[in-house]
Amino acid sequence: MSRACDVCGKGRISGNSVSHSNRHTRRVWNANIKKVKTMVNGSPARINVCTRCLRSNKVERAI
Repeated sequence: MSRACDVCGKGRISGNSVSHSNRHTRRVWNANIKKVKTMVNGSPARINVCTRCLRSNKVERAI
């Protein structure tokens, strides 16, 4: 499954994990992606959507 939102394009971001002794190691944060059934061009389809887009009603859920 792709770790990117099909609506807004939000995906993985990278950065550093910093320990108590201030050592830096690389790490990634994945977007909170859900596979939901939505209406795309009038027909139902399953797409990957981030929870921010779901919460702000940027997609129309199919029943």
